[in-house]
Amino acid sequence: MVEHSHLSKKSGLPPGTLIHIGKKRANQVQMSVIDYTESSYNESECKKIDDCFSYRDTTTTSWINIDGIHNTEIIEALGNHYGHHPLLMEDILNTLSRPKLEEYDDYLFLNLKMLGISKDQKSIISEQVSLILGKNYVISFQEQPGDVFDSIRIRIRESKGNIRKRKADYLFYRIIDTVVDNYFFIVEHLSERIENLEDLVLKSQTTDLLHQIQDLKTQLIQIRKAISPLREAVSLLQKDEVKFIHKNTNQYFRDVYQNLIQVSESIDIYREMTKNLMDLYQSGINNRMNQVMQVLTVIATIFIPLTFIVGIYGMNFDNIPELHWKYGYFFTWGIMISVVLFMLKYFKRKKWF
Repeated sequence: MVEHSHLSKKSGLPPGTLIHIGKKRANQVQMSVIDYTESSYNESECKKIDDCFSYRDTTTTSWINIDGIHNTEIIEALGNHYGHHPLLMEDILNTLSRPKLEEYDDYLFLNLKMLGISKDQKSIISEQVSLILGKNYVISFQEQPGDVFDSIRIRIRESKGNIRKRKADYLFYRIIDTVVDNYFFIVEHLSERIENLEDLVLKSQTTDLLHQIQDLKTQLIQIRKAISPLREAVSLLQKDEVKFIHKNTNQYFRDVYQNLIQVSESIDIYREMTKNLMDLYQSGINNRMNQVMQVLTVIATIFIPLTFIVGIYGMNFDNIPELHWKYGYFFTWGIMISVVLFMLKYFKRKKWF
């Protein structure tokens, strides 16, 4: 409801008006910079936005990270200094926007979703990450502190692999690749949930299980909305004509693209499995209903001849032969019990119960 109210605030305003759309996930904006070359490294926290301005035209490679995007003044000040288009800053502040790639004269802009698993292991958490790739810098905007990029920071600090030897486009690739690799953990988590739900559905059909299947179906749609547009964006990045992406980095984006295809195919399979789970649940409900109806039918069938006998001897005629017979009452009971036993034996032979 909060998100929709923020969208309504934007109605009627000119394009490029900076309004944060989405939930406020951080109390304070945190800013950090990792600046490095092959032989040097410096990491620092920025107390104010002006501390990030000096990295625009350096010969080093700089990674500027902003945690918390609810402060529009900070986004605007940084964007104005680096020459970012107002519509780009608008997209950064809109956490409901779909993943996309936009190419400008002096930089690239990519919007994507970073996915995680909630503490109760029952839902998927989605957070928007916006990336700007310039000639010698990468700026990342996140909704809140905490991410999946610690492995990249460690490799930069300890100068492991090629990351310190390469330029900003390689850092740009590593950030995207890390987000996509994390999708595989989400896929494995969903696979385990589907298997567990399948076992539970085979044992019983409860309302809680139905809600879990519906939640899973919703989460799969949410993940597909995050992956499909990103796959389109990465398919553009792997082409040779994209600015700021060197040819020797294109091959890495091809690998990311293949990973996205694999994740997308897995999600499609899980959506089909979830549909089958729903069919299995409905079949279980129908079978249980059929069993109940079968029992009721057997009981009703047993009582039909008994009702017939009772109906005959319940008629108000004086000349019923057995009416004044000494053993008539017990004889009638014997007939009814015999009929019940015969019918039970017949139904059991037919395997009706």
